[in-house]
Amino acid sequence: MAEIIQRDGTWAFDGTTVRITPGLHRSVPLFRQTYGEVAVPLEAISGVAFEPERKRGRLRMRLREGADPLLHATGGRLPDPADPYRLIVDVDRAGVAEYVAEEIRRALLLDQIPKEPTKTYLLPGPPVPVSVRSSDGTVSFDGTQVRIDWADTSDRVKRATGPRIIAVGDLVQVEWLPNSGYEDGFMRFVTRETSFSKLPPDKDPYALDLWGSTRRDLLTALVATAVTARLPHPSTRGDLAYDDEGARRPRLAAAVPPSADHHDVLLRRLRELGELHRDGVLTDEEFAMTKAAVLRGF
Repeated sequence: MAEIIQRDGTWAFDGTTVRITPGLHRSVPLFRQTYGEVAVPLEAISGVAFEPERKRGRLRMRLREGADPLLHATGGRLPDPADPYRLIVDVDRAGVAEYVAEEIRRALLLDQIPKEPTKTYLLPGPPVPVSVRSSDGTVSFDGTQVRIDWADTSDRVKRATGPRIIAVGDLVQVEWLPNSGYEDGFMRFVTRETSFSKLPPDKDPYALDLWGSTRRDLLTALVATAVTARLPHPSTRGDLAYDDEGARRPRLAAAVPPSADHHDVLLRRLRELGELHRDGVLTDEEFAMTKAAVLRGF
C-alpha cells in the first residue's frame, strides 16, 4: 500500500486502484467535498506526476481520454482547486508524494496499461438521485429524467413555462461552463429538438444561467456528470472534434434531426413564443429579441 495523507486529502494505492478522499479542512473546495471519494482503477490512468514547488507541491493524475464522465462533462473547465485528481502536498512530505507517484507509474508499466482513449467510462460518476440548487433554479436527476424548477429570480419567460422535465432518452449531451466570478456560466441540456436552437442561457428553458455564488453553482457539475455517465459513450457517437475551448467532444451532427423535423421544431418554438406573447408573458421587445435568437439558432 502506497499512501499519502494531507490536509487537502488522501491518496491510497493498493496496486489496482487509487482511492482519492478529499480532506475535511475548510480550504478544500465544496465541490470536492461534495463529490466525495473517487476510486480510480489503474486501467483508467494514463500517468501521474509530482510537481514540486518551494513551499508545497502537487500530485497530479492524468486519466485516459473517455475514462471519466466528470472530465468529459466539464470539458477540462473545472477550476484547478476543484480538480479531484490534484493533491496539494506539504514540502516535508515531498518524498512520500514521489514514492506514491512512482508506485503508480511502476504498476502502469507492469500491467502495460495503454494510453489510448477508452471505449467506455471506467468511473461511474456521482450516484443518483442528485439535486443541486443554483442561482437560476434547482436541477435534479433521478437516473431517468432531469427536472428543473426555476427560482424566483429566473427570467420570467422560464418561470412562465413551468418546471422543465427531460427524459434521458431525449438528451444528446450536456453543455457546461462554470461561473468564473467574472463571467456567467451555464448548464444546457441539449435534446434532438433543441440542438439547433441556441437561445441565451437566461432565456433558454433547457439551460441554467449560472450567475450567483461560484462555490454553489460549481455543484451543477455533479448533475452534468451524472447525466453524462448515463448517455452513450462519446466513442459510440461518431468522430470527436475539438470545440472552441480545446476540449474534444462528439460532433453534434450525428444527432441532428432530419430537415423536415428541423422545420417542425422551428414552427413549434415560434408558436410557443407567440402564445407567451399573446398571454402577456413576453413584452413586444422580449418577443422580438427571443424570436430573432431562435431564428438565428436555426
